[in-house]
Amino acid sequence: MMSNSLKLSLAASAVLAMAAGTLATPAAAADGAKEKCYGVALKGKNDCAAGPGTSCAGTSTVDYQGNAWKYVAKGSCEKMGGTLAAHKGNAKPVAKKS
Repeated sequence: MMSNSLKLSLAASAVLAMAAGTLATPAAAADGAKEKCYGVALKGKNDCAAGPGTSCAGTSTVDYQGNAWKYVAKGSCEKMGGTLAAHKGNAKPVAKKS
C-alpha cells in the first residue's frame, strides 16, 4: 500500500514531466498556423537561427539578416517579402502586391 506522501510525490513528478514536454516545443511552433520566415526580423528580434557564432533567439546582428528567421502567420512570409529558406545578405524585404 502506498503512503500519501509517495502518492503526492508521484503526482508532482508526473505534472513536472508533462510541463517539461510542453516547454520543449515553442508555442509558436506548436501552433500549426505559423511558419519560419527568413530575412524579416529586425536586429536582435529573430526567433532563432542567425548563422555561425550565434546561439538562437535574439542573436541576429543586422536588420533583415537572411539566415535569421521569425515565426509569422502561415502563408504571409512571402507576401511580406521574406523567404521560406535561408538566404545570403540582408536586403530590406519588399512586400508583394496582391
